[in-house]
Amino acid sequence: MTDPTMMESLSNLFVYSAIAVYSLALLAHAAETATRTTPRARATVTPAGVTAQEPPSTATMQTPRSARWGAVGTSLALAGFVLTLAATVTRGLAAGRAPWGNMYEFALVSTVAVGGAYLFFLTREPVRAFGVWIVALVLLALGMAVTVFYTPVDELVPVLDSYWLVIHVAAAIVSGGIFSLGAVATALFLVRDRAERRALSSGAPAPRGRYAATLPASTTLAQVAHAAHMFAFPIWTFAVLAGAVWAENSWGRYWGWDPKETWAFITWVMYAAYLHAESTAGWRGRRAAWFALAGYAAFLFNFFGVNLWISGLHSYAGV
Repeated sequence: MTDPTMMESLSNLFVYSAIAVYSLALLAHAAETATRTTPRARATVTPAGVTAQEPPSTATMQTPRSARWGAVGTSLALAGFVLTLAATVTRGLAAGRAPWGNMYEFALVSTVAVGGAYLFFLTREPVRAFGVWIVALVLLALGMAVTVFYTPVDELVPVLDSYWLVIHVAAAIVSGGIFSLGAVATALFLVRDRAERRALSSGAPAPRGRYAATLPASTTLAQVAHAAHMFAFPIWTFAVLAGAVWAENSWGRYWGWDPKETWAFITWVMYAAYLHAESTAGWRGRRAAWFALAGYAAFLFNFFGVNLWISGLHSYAGV
């Protein structure tokens, strides 16, 4: 049998090691971002003899130096992901249950979900530009976990002692990790789109702004954001429905407008509005993006704000 005290200490060691590794990853990705080049449009002559500006290629953004820093940052992010995964597994072994029974554990396993979503989507080239922001989000979550939310391993309160803890909360965690990636893609889309609009209005051949000019094209960022949200939204829908079934088993009703239930529904509505706006002419693009960011803000408030500041049936998951 495993020693719970030893497993808890090992989990804490993995968490602090992950913080150190992710800090190095943040520095590496920051160096990658700082050493990217600003692509320039190239003049070409059409068969009709008209000089035209060829859009800059995203491949010109990477220099050998930035590529090396990016590889280092990605390797460190992978190592950090493995460490947070190990911390989660050992925390679960110490508790003898699913390791997401309180805010500390939820924050810890959320970093696994965010890091895993980033590494999973990394096969899509534009996602490499997100590294510094994803790592910063993970570091922020880990920092809050160990300084604000930490609680020693303990037994679950009776209402959480259910197999629905695994089903409902796991779905919420996975969707939250992918929503985080989508939120970063959406925010960067707004930055790049604004730069492109300014360049278009001024007649400049390419977006200005040291950082915005090195980002992938706004259409590419919009595609990544849409793909992430399309992936996560059905999982979040399942999490909301599973929560309703769990509520009926625990409290004898499927829905009671408890604060956490209410904000889960608000989150669902915001993301549904985003996906609908993306399919509606005149709303896709910048207007739709604000719905996505509102959905992510509601998701974060559901975790932090409701648990810390609002009393309700879900208050047992506090610090």
